[in-house]
Amino acid sequence: MALSENLDQFHGLPVFDLVPALDEGAELPDAAAVAWKIGLDYDSEETFEQRWEQFLAAVDTERVTAVVIGAWWQDEQEPAAETVRLVAGSAGRLPALRALFFGEVTYEQCEISWIQQSDVTPFLTAFPRLAELVVRGASGGWDGEPGLVLQPVRHEALRTLRFESGGLPGEVVRAVGACDFPALESLELWLGVDQYGGDATMADLEPILGGLRLPALRRLGLLDSLAQDEIAAAVAHAPVVARLDHLGLAMGVLTDEGAGALLEGQPLTHLISLDLHHHFLTKPMQQRLTEALPGVEVDLSEAGAPDERWRYVAVAE
Repeated sequence: MALSENLDQFHGLPVFDLVPALDEGAELPDAAAVAWKIGLDYDSEETFEQRWEQFLAAVDTERVTAVVIGAWWQDEQEPAAETVRLVAGSAGRLPALRALFFGEVTYEQCEISWIQQSDVTPFLTAFPRLAELVVRGASGGWDGEPGLVLQPVRHEALRTLRFESGGLPGEVVRAVGACDFPALESLELWLGVDQYGGDATMADLEPILGGLRLPALRRLGLLDSLAQDEIAAAVAHAPVVARLDHLGLAMGVLTDEGAGALLEGQPLTHLISLDLHHHFLTKPMQQRLTEALPGVEVDLSEAGAPDERWRYVAVAE
């Protein structure tokens, strides 16, 4: 989904935007039939806390399985800490919650690298049965707030984890590698660029590529990086790859050097799909990839010019 578009599906359910429905007095759907979106429009007269309380009052929240949090600020952005506490503090009212998208904000509302995040660990500790967590944004606050934080935890139920950012802090990547996620099947990290806080190193990725704490992992995306060639070279020999069905090295500045290293490493013919979209590969290398992986669905769309001097990731600011 492009970041300029509103989410229409989440966790296999249609997204239902609660706020306009409440404002218009519309009939609400069955509590378990949709993913409930709660957020504020620009210049909203309500606070997020007021909207959240309306959600808790209007919906049978004991049957809600998916929640999408949009913008939690009004005309001036606020760090996410209070909103995290508010949502996590309502865990007792949301016993069936299985999926949470925190920060579903389009770039018309706020550039992804300006979304001021906070410590999202409380979502994992408050919702032990959560199966899917998606977080968008990673920036700190203008007043020195630290931005996106994750503490190493063990979570028995989480199956899908995705961090979308224009710059994912190395501390978060290290925390993901230090977490115990025995049920995690899908992990996607938008690493981004240093200018927006994306300072993860290859050493930070090593625990993830080793896969010791990720025994169920079947889908791995290490995306949107200026170091995509180095990541591809590391992936070529990573133990976790042998048990993957889907591998993503897309959205970054992958060149023939990285693609060549990938092909010269361990076999990839067991994969169902290899996502390399938004790349800077030559035509011969693209052909080499498809010929070497005849049974694999290889996405080579959004090709950039291989001789482009200024290569760019798909998502930064």
